[in-house]
Amino acid sequence: MGDLLSKFKYKKSLGQNFIFDTNLLESIVSDSEIDENDIVVEIGTGSGTLTKAIAKKAKKVFSFEIDKDLMPILQENLKGIENIEVIFKNILKTKKEDFLKIVPYDFKVVANIPYYITTPLIMYFVESNLPVKTLTLTIQEEVAKRLVAKPNTEDYGAITLSLNLESDVFIKRNISRFSFKPSPKVNSSVVHIVINREKYLMKDKAHLKKLIRAGFQMRRKTFANNITQNFANASKEDINNMLEELGYNKNVRGEALGIEDYILISNKMIEKGIN
Repeated sequence: MGDLLSKFKYKKSLGQNFIFDTNLLESIVSDSEIDENDIVVEIGTGSGTLTKAIAKKAKKVFSFEIDKDLMPILQENLKGIENIEVIFKNILKTKKEDFLKIVPYDFKVVANIPYYITTPLIMYFVESNLPVKTLTLTIQEEVAKRLVAKPNTEDYGAITLSLNLESDVFIKRNISRFSFKPSPKVNSSVVHIVINREKYLMKDKAHLKKLIRAGFQMRRKTFANNITQNFANASKEDINNMLEELGYNKNVRGEALGIEDYILISNKMIEKGIN
């Protein structure tokens, strides 16, 4: 592989930053908590180094890659490893029903993902009905902080709440940018996301998600103002009265509220016919 890889031209547009440190690769696999019974989906096969590390622990690895220029490198690097299947497809352009034809099992995701697809990739799995159990992802450190942020902090936002709604998120480790080749401009973190779609009870998930988006639309505005701008039949007076009825200050901002607050407010809005 060394010869072929030395001639490979990394594509910045595809976010290609590979890891070659064997100890680090094994640590990432350990962070994923996979075992010999697990089916694993990897996104971004790259040179196959993480793929091989996963294959040592997992029952089967389905690895998605979009750069066909990597094919000869992967053929050499993964030769003889029978529990790896590389699929040259863009996962974000793969319909859920087509994905299930390729991976018709419960599965876990383990991946060093291209930074530019971090949020859409996470939401592709978390907000789907796919039978995914966990995601262990190497992502930008600054994004990892957003995923576990607390209310009233700069990093707290809609994605924090959207993940908290259906999963539990943990930062397992931080990784220096110099652990990658080529080195990106920022450091990374390994996050472990445990899917739990029954974590909370709510009247209407679609309504709740709309409320979450509205709550963070304009951070300088009050929560009530954001609601009235996003819900056609919501008057400022009605929203202020509702918030005070629930025990909130009418001037509260969206970033001060946790997921349980959003659920409570969403349920009350539905009762009052505000949608």
